[in-house]
Amino acid sequence: WENVYGFDMTCIKKQAMLEPLVDTVDRNQIVTNCQSLKTMDISKMKPGDASFTASFKLVAERNDYIHALVAYFDVAFTNCHKVTGFSTGPKSRATHWKQTVLYLEDVVTICEGEALVGSMTIAQNSKNPRDV
Repeated sequence: WENVYGFDMTCIKKQAMLEPLVDTVDRNQIVTNCQSLKTMDISKMKPGDASFTASFKLVAERNDYIHALVAYFDVAFTNCHKVTGFSTGPKSRATHWKQTVLYLEDVVTICEGEALVGSMTIAQNSKNPRDV
């Protein structure tokens, strides 16, 4: 935040942390492996099932810096004659859902093979149940 292309952007850091950014992430910006946080079968879901906490372990694929976590979803339609689906991830063809970028307060320096371990809580928005 102190040096964004030569500009000091610390004055907007606090505001930027309040809302996740929905945008298309370039696949070359991904530093780690990907990990699924939860698998859901929408034909069996009950109210509240979309809210959860999940642990993660992301392993660096190269020496780099981590500025944010990137969230996305994959969809599979398996209960049909021809299984089909798609991914909204950065390594797949772009969709209108894009990805959700969750900026970290501090940049993490990571070396190839090292792991970033943590947990993430996903909760439905109380004002808009289609939002998290």
